[in-house]
Amino acid sequence: MSEKSYSYEQAGVSIAAGNALVKAIAPLARATARPGADAELGGFGGFFDLKAAGYTDPLLVAANDGVGTKVKLAIEHDRHDSIGIDLVAMCVNDLIVQGAEPLLFLDYFATGKLANGIATRVVAGIADGCRLAGCALIGGETAEMPGMYAADDYDLAGFCVGAVERGQQLTGEKVATDDVLIGLASSGVHSNGYSLVRKMAADKGWKLDRPALFDQDRLLLDHLIEPTRIYVKSLLPVIRQDRIHALAHITGGGLLENVPRVLPEGLHARIDAGAWIQPRLMAFLQAQGNIEPEEMARTFNCGIGMVLAVSAEQAAGVQADLEAAGETVFVIGAIEAGPRGCTVQGSAEVWSARVPWEATHLA
Repeated sequence: MSEKSYSYEQAGVSIAAGNALVKAIAPLARATARPGADAELGGFGGFFDLKAAGYTDPLLVAANDGVGTKVKLAIEHDRHDSIGIDLVAMCVNDLIVQGAEPLLFLDYFATGKLANGIATRVVAGIADGCRLAGCALIGGETAEMPGMYAADDYDLAGFCVGAVERGQQLTGEKVATDDVLIGLASSGVHSNGYSLVRKMAADKGWKLDRPALFDQDRLLLDHLIEPTRIYVKSLLPVIRQDRIHALAHITGGGLLENVPRVLPEGLHARIDAGAWIQPRLMAFLQAQGNIEPEEMARTFNCGIGMVLAVSAEQAAGVQADLEAAGETVFVIGAIEAGPRGCTVQGSAEVWSARVPWEATHLA
């Protein structure tokens, strides 16, 4: 009696499906080619030529990140096309705050059962994000892991490498008292705070497939799934002109915890919550969860996705250039002497006053 013959396919992993996915996404990667990378897939690693990219004495800067539980929204509502932009954004926005130009990107896609249609849509979004950031998608990894993930579940991780010429990196050491704080508008919740968003959605019975209470022209889901804004191409020219003292990417921890990360000891950021109108989506979230203003400022970006510290003399010019590049710009505060940290002044009065919806209104 012969023993049963096992195969990888019987264990739930399809080599053929993996090969088909590589073939399907190869054109997506080629579309992200840039000087220094030809973006061909299939090798064991990807090459990048720093000299061809125009660098003479570069420092390399690396970042990695994921998308968090925003992925669950994409999975549950079949919205896979833009989640890859979030993945790229979370990495490249962390590089630009160091003054580094994102050059190359690699992704990791892990799932319980490889469905090429979904995986291709996700990678297409990653390629879109790479084009928005000007970096090349030079490779990645797809892992089919039955038993680790449910068949329809997946998770993402991204890895990005950038470069900045030696001496041009942003470290925050130039930040000084009386520097002006400039905020760039976010595109929505970005990719932080979704565990709280999803809990409120479940507890409050939100109908995500209906128009948002604050915007009858768009579904609430459309607002929540809006991809993270990528700030690279608007900021890079200003950085290279040596007009920015520091940049802070407003991610988990919000304004209160991210701005101090780029401040030297002895300097304090004071932000005026009345300097910009909290987006209607943020006001909706605050009302629905009865969220305290300080909790809002620590959990969500509250409408500001990136903060710049610039000298008072440069502030008007930087603001004008960024607006010309398509950013929505606010002067939101200043740097003063004090313990290293951040105060969002007036948030209790300003943001609480801008909450027009009852928490029980779910129509």
